[in-house]
Amino acid sequence: MEKKEIRKDEWAVVLDFLSHGHHGMERSQPVAQVLGESYFSLLEVIIRDDMHLKTGDRVYIGDGKRNEVKYIRGRAKVDDLTVVAQEELSETVEMIVKKNPKRFLDFFNKSGAITTRLHQLELLPGVGKRHLWAIIEERKNKSFKSFDDLKKRVPLLPDPEKMIVKRILDELKDRDKYRIFVPRMEKQRR
Repeated sequence: MEKKEIRKDEWAVVLDFLSHGHHGMERSQPVAQVLGESYFSLLEVIIRDDMHLKTGDRVYIGDGKRNEVKYIRGRAKVDDLTVVAQEELSETVEMIVKKNPKRFLDFFNKSGAITTRLHQLELLPGVGKRHLWAIIEERKNKSFKSFDDLKKRVPLLPDPEKMIVKRILDELKDRDKYRIFVPRMEKQRR
């Protein structure tokens, strides 16, 4: 049987830091709720005792030597996040999208059909058939170079950055069977 590649984030952004942990933990230890920068993994990570993090800090969670993170406690769902982490989630996703415009513009430039009746672009909130065909026609002429370029060339298109942020948040909340930006979590066997 072929082994499926596991997509792991190397870096994450702190959504909330709890210096003594939270109610559901076996013992009191510092924990942070973080969002991965590449695959938008929502994780709880145990922080080294001498570290104090704040919302927005960037921490290494990859397989190499970690300075702040002792170990990854596990995945989290949006509903498991603290109130602070839930409030930070949207802004953090927006910040990640703004820092990596090429990655998300590539989606507009290269996305394709999912089925004979559904295109990946239609998964974005605010994109119907009219916007879909306008985007496809414009990208045939020339790739989109920026979000402003996309807005200029596709009339009446809602803000593309906001559409992507909303889509990522919907995928994090597991609101659609199709995924564009957030890989589906594997069901854990017990």
